[in-house]
Order: sequence, then structure tokens, then C-alpha cells
Amino acid sequence: MEATAKFNIRPEAGEYAPYYERYIALVPDNAILNTLEKQLPETVALLSSRSEADGDFCYAPGKWSVKEMVGHLSDSERVFAYRALRIARNDKTPMEGFEQDDYVRFGPFRQRRLADVIDEFAQVRKATLTLFRNLAESDWTRRGMANKNEVSVRALAYIIAGHELHHCNLLREKYFSAVTL
Repeated sequence: MEATAKFNIRPEAGEYAPYYERYIALVPDNAILNTLEKQLPETVALLSSRSEADGDFCYAPGKWSVKEMVGHLSDSERVFAYRALRIARNDKTPMEGFEQDDYVRFGPFRQRRLADVIDEFAQVRKATLTLFRNLAESDWTRRGMANKNEVSVRALAYIIAGHELHHCNLLREKYFSAVTL
């Protein structure tokens, strides 16, 4: 596709709730499919370099463990991709929000091996890429309602990428800087 394809244009402020600007601003360029593809091996390498014990590390009381954070990335990406699918298919039914802390609290992440939650994340990302790669050009700017806010399919792709970047930055700065290899 040409460089001016709708998915290669950064979403405008009206395409997403203001809260998500913090994620979208982290996405380095406008080639969102390339960004999502490039992130996968980078994130897997970042996480796979850690020991199983590192997966249980929390940098402060009440914070998620590394495994919980990776589980959160998978769960959130599933929700955002599901929203993108419904909107791309022109489903006009408003979608409710989700409580990320409940998803982590009730997820089995602490009981699983770090390698398993990393593999799950990789599988989720591959499914997300398959979804986005197979959308029609017109799907990218289609909008729907999620969590009482209008959002475009294109914005959801950028939110997924920026959300991952945000959490990888936290892993580097707050988690892995405190744990030695």
C-alpha cells in the first residue's frame, strides 16, 4: 500500500478520548503496522532475558508483578483489538469499558511461568497483526463508541502500540533497573 494509506496517518485528537494521547504520543512514526510488527521481537527479547524469579518482582508494594504486567498487556490488547474488529465491521453497539485492575486481580498470571505469559503475549500480538493487516482501507477511519467515547479503528491500533511502549518503558525504568540480570 502507498505511504498515504489511512492507517499510516496518525489519528487526530477527535478519534480517541484525551486519556489515550499519552499512549499515541509514544508511537514513533506513522507506519503503524510496521511499528506493531517491530515491537513484538523487541518486547519478547526484553522479557525473555529475565529469570523466572524476575517474573514475580514488584518494584513497590501494591504494584503488579512483571508477569501481571505482561498479562495486562495481553488482556488490554485483546480488548482493544476486539473493539477495532467490531468497529471495522460497522457494529454500532456501544462497548463498555473494562477494569484493568480486576482483570489482573482475577487473572492467573502469578501462578504461570514467565515464559508462558510471554508466549501468550506473542500469540495475541500475532492475532492483532492479522486483524489489522486484513482490514479494508475504509475500515481504518470508521468510528464507534467504547467506554462512552468515540474511537476510530486507526486510533485503536496506535493505542495498542503506545500502551505497549508505555509498559515496556515502565519495565525498563521501574522493574528491570532494580533487578540485576
